[in-house]
Amino acid sequence: MSQVQVAPTEEVKGAKQKEASRRNVSLWRNRDYMLLWSGQMISSVGTRVSMLAFPLFVLALTHSPAQAGLIGAMRGLPYALLILPAGALVDRWNRKRVMILCDIGRAIALGSIPIALIIGRLTIAQLYVVSLVEGTLFTFFSLAETACLPHVVSKEQLPTAAAQGMVIDSVSGLIGPSIGGVLYGIGRAVPFLTDAISYGASVVSLFFIKAKFQEDRDPAPLHLWADIKEGLSWLWKNPLIRFLALLTGGMFAPVVGYSLILIVMARSQHASSFVIGVILACGGIGSILGAFLVTPLQKRFSFGQLMIASTWIWALTWLLFAVAPNPLILGIVTAVTFIIVPIYLSVQFGYRLALIPDHLQGRVNSVFRLIAFGSEPIGLAVTGILLQAFGPITTVLLLFVPQFFLSVAATLNKGLRNAKPIEELIED
Repeated sequence: MSQVQVAPTEEVKGAKQKEASRRNVSLWRNRDYMLLWSGQMISSVGTRVSMLAFPLFVLALTHSPAQAGLIGAMRGLPYALLILPAGALVDRWNRKRVMILCDIGRAIALGSIPIALIIGRLTIAQLYVVSLVEGTLFTFFSLAETACLPHVVSKEQLPTAAAQGMVIDSVSGLIGPSIGGVLYGIGRAVPFLTDAISYGASVVSLFFIKAKFQEDRDPAPLHLWADIKEGLSWLWKNPLIRFLALLTGGMFAPVVGYSLILIVMARSQHASSFVIGVILACGGIGSILGAFLVTPLQKRFSFGQLMIASTWIWALTWLLFAVAPNPLILGIVTAVTFIIVPIYLSVQFGYRLALIPDHLQGRVNSVFRLIAFGSEPIGLAVTGILLQAFGPITTVLLLFVPQFFLSVAATLNKGLRNAKPIEELIED
C-alpha cells in the first residue's frame, strides 16, 4: 500500500505559511480562487444550457421519455464504472493538467453535435456517445476540482467556499435553463455550441491559476488497486462519512430525474419550451436563496442539526410537485424545493473536505461519490420508466417513499447527531 512521504521541515513550514497567508485573505480577494470560481461559473451555465437541450432534443426526435432518461443516464454511467480508479489517478496525476485536458475534451465532444447537425449527419447514437464522453471527463474533472480546493483556500474557509460553489450551481441553474430555452428556440445546435464555448472559458481560467493543486507526491510506482483500497478503507473506517455517503445516495437517486418529470408535467399543462426553461430556472432562484443561508445557518446550528433538518425538508418539499396544477405553481414549487439543496450539499461537502487528508482526497471523495451519486443512471432510467408507465404525479409519490425512510434513519443516527464541529476537525 503506497504512502505519501513526510515532507522535509522547510517544506512543512512553507506549507503552513501559505495556509496562514490564505487564511488572512478574503475569498473575493484571492486571485486564484476567483479565477477558479469565475471559470466554473461560466462552464456551469453552459452545462445547464445543454442539459435542458438534451431531453428536449431527444423527446422531439423520439417522443419517448424513456429514451430521454436513458441518454441522461449515459452521462452518469462513468460514476459507477470509473470513479474509483479516477480518484486514485487524480491523487497521483497533476490535478490542474487533468482539469484542463478534461475541459478541452468536453468542448470537442459538445462541439461535435452542432457540426453533425449542420452537415445533416446527427444520430441518436452520437448523442449517446457524447453524453457518455461528457460524463467520463466530468468524473475526472470534478474529483480533481474537489481535491484542489483546500490548496486554493484555507481550511477555515472551506465551508464558505463550498457554499459559494453552491452559488455557482444556483446561478447557473437560474441562467442556464432561462437562456437554454431561448437558444433552443433559435436553433437546436445553439445550446450545444454554447456549452462547448463555456468549456473553453474554463480552460483559459485554469491556465492563469498559480497555486499548486496538490502536495508533493510519493514517486513510488502506481499500484492502482492498492491505492483504491486505501481510500475505501479510510471511508469505511469512518462511520460518519460512510453514513453521509449512503444518505446522500439514497436522497439523490429518487430526485435525479426531476428535470424530466418537470418537462413531462409542464408539457401536459401545455407549456412552451421557453416556459419549461423558466420553470427549471426557478430552481436556480431557490438555490441562490439557500446558498446565501448556508453561512448564517452554520453559525447558529450544529452540523448534525443542519443535516437532519435539511434531510426532512428535502423529502417533504418533494411532495409539492404532485399538487402543482399549472406552470406558474410548478415554477414556485421548484423554487421552494431547491432552497434546501445547497444547504444540504455544501454543509456535508465542507465537513468532509476538512476531515480527509490531502493525499487521500481524490480516492476518498471518489468512493464517497460512487456511493452518493453512482446510482444516478439507475435513478434516471427508473424515473423515465415510471413516467412512461404511471405518469408524473404517481412517479413523484413513489419516489418520495425512500426519501421518507432515509430521513427517519438520519434522525436516529447517533454519529450524525453528535458530530464534532468543523472547528475541532481543523484543529485535529
